[in-house]
Amino acid sequence: MHDISQAPLASGRGMIDLRKMEQFVAVAEEQHFHRAAHRLGMSQPPLTVAIKRLEEDLGVVLIERGGNRILGLTAAGHAFLREARETLRQAHYAIRMAQDTAVGHTGLVRLGYVGSALYGRLPDTVRAFRQARPDVRLELREATTATQIVGLLNETLDAAIIIPPLADAEGIELHGFDHDRLCMALPIDHPLSRQERLTLADLADEAFILWPMIEGRGFHLQVIRLCTDAGFAPRIMQEAHGMHAVLSLVAVGAGVSIVPESMAGFRPDRIAYRAIAEPEAAFELSLAVCEPTPATKAFVMIATEPPGSLNIDAT
Repeated sequence: MHDISQAPLASGRGMIDLRKMEQFVAVAEEQHFHRAAHRLGMSQPPLTVAIKRLEEDLGVVLIERGGNRILGLTAAGHAFLREARETLRQAHYAIRMAQDTAVGHTGLVRLGYVGSALYGRLPDTVRAFRQARPDVRLELREATTATQIVGLLNETLDAAIIIPPLADAEGIELHGFDHDRLCMALPIDHPLSRQERLTLADLADEAFILWPMIEGRGFHLQVIRLCTDAGFAPRIMQEAHGMHAVLSLVAVGAGVSIVPESMAGFRPDRIAYRAIAEPEAAFELSLAVCEPTPATKAFVMIATEPPGSLNIDAT
């Protein structure tokens, strides 16, 4: 435990250190100089002198004395005892908070994530982290890859679950986080949805709903390449920011799309999902950080553990 007793506090006539406060609290609680000195691990004469000097520094009498005996506390003594206890409590708390923050046991982690991450291992990761670091506040913010990278660089995010590759990743650390695949998404009442198996070429004449390239360049180009390999260029009729927005438009019949397969549980009553067999449909999600704090480093350590090794209490 760090010694806080020498930290000085200003009074009307000088500086009062926390050690003097501790000495006064011991005397006030024991009502006896000898017992207080024993409790503090010091001899009685220096303690008596220290309390007298404290009164001189404050310019008030704190202890009523009867010869060598303590009769009680003055009104000023009672007030000082109350506030001294609170000051010492807060000082010890400040030290503990600083030490816990330094090793990642407390603090704040602002975590961004692409929408599809919620349907993979992110929920289990969040649960494992909260169990391992219950005093760290975790804020979750859904955003596109591009928006999250800006957040990391301007320090409004501490960590981000994104879809690589990145156009500019200077200063950003990338850690493997999860795997997913792309699949086709059609309105449930679309004629093609009656077929259990489709190929991308079956969508050649359809109106596509995608997201702006600027919001996720690598992911956007992967979709375009898949369509090109299938023999067509997608006819993009509408763009939406975020995968949930894209799927919501598919659900109301505005068009078809290519989306993460992990999201196939989203509005299954309104959307038909069909697999894409091509190996090129696979993609990865990465955990990105930039100059991580101790709390963020603790999150990275837990988030990058193999999925089966996450220690999660189901209760």
